Amino acid sequence: MKATLQEKNKKFFLNRRKRTLITILIATIFLVSVVLAGIFLDEGRITTNLTNRNSPPSLDHFFGTDWLGRDMFTRTVMGLSLSMGVGLIGATGSALIALILGIAASMGKMADRLISWLIDLFLSVPHLVTLILIAFTLGGGFKGIVMGLMLTHWPSLARVIRAEVMQIRSAEYVQVSKQMGKSRWWIALHHIFPHIIPQILIGFMLLFPHVILHEAAVTFLGLGLSPHEPAIGIILSESMKYLSSGMWWLAFFPGLCLLIIVRAFDQIGENLSMLIDPTRAHD
Repeated sequence: MKATLQEKNKKFFLNRRKRTLITILIATIFLVSVVLAGIFLDEGRITTNLTNRNSPPSLDHFFGTDWLGRDMFTRTVMGLSLSMGVGLIGATGSALIALILGIAASMGKMADRLISWLIDLFLSVPHLVTLILIAFTLGGGFKGIVMGLMLTHWPSLARVIRAEVMQIRSAEYVQVSKQMGKSRWWIALHHIFPHIIPQILIGFMLLFPHVILHEAAVTFLGLGLSPHEPAIGIILSESMKYLSSGMWWLAFFPGLCLLIIVRAFDQIGENLSMLIDPTRAHD
């Protein structure tokens, strides 16, 4: 009886892992498809065509057309692809900053105090406000929004990595390495870094949706990407003035697609966390 129960539990666990892997695979394929579609879609569909403007959704134009006759489906997919590219750069930069500061915290008490103070300083100010200030200072555009995203989204991940680093630093094998004369940088490279790779990976995936949403928000306010780019924030900003005319599709479909993309990244991050974290593997 006990053996049968164990077999059932094992089978359920294996099925749960399979479902988790399938979810990650489906979400990844979907996101890659959006990026590839944004690259290979015909740009001629987003050129001005005044004879076909303000058309509602149809088989020829899935998301309708805007006030210039541009296909909204093509604009939305290209905007999502562009936002994901900006998000990739911003999330990568933030993850690298968090990694460097987290490992640097293991170099001594003074370094730990300085980094902890820096993390608390950035966390005390809403990073959307800081992002707007940085983007405005750098003149907006691609460079301004990317630098703003990189410099504002690292504190939470850096705090998690620092806490993990502090725990690893007190481990017995690390103390043995110190007694054997190994340098702090050697210990950080060979003992600490390999153990925080899962946290970096999961943190990167969870940063991605926040970066994309904040890029869209700042671009919506006019401080992000250039207005001639087919970014989601620009599409939503331009469509606001036409909603009162009944052209609901101009904002509905781009906004819905943005939420779906964000949710897909969240699903990948949450499922990766469940697979990697041994304390949640049997949830």
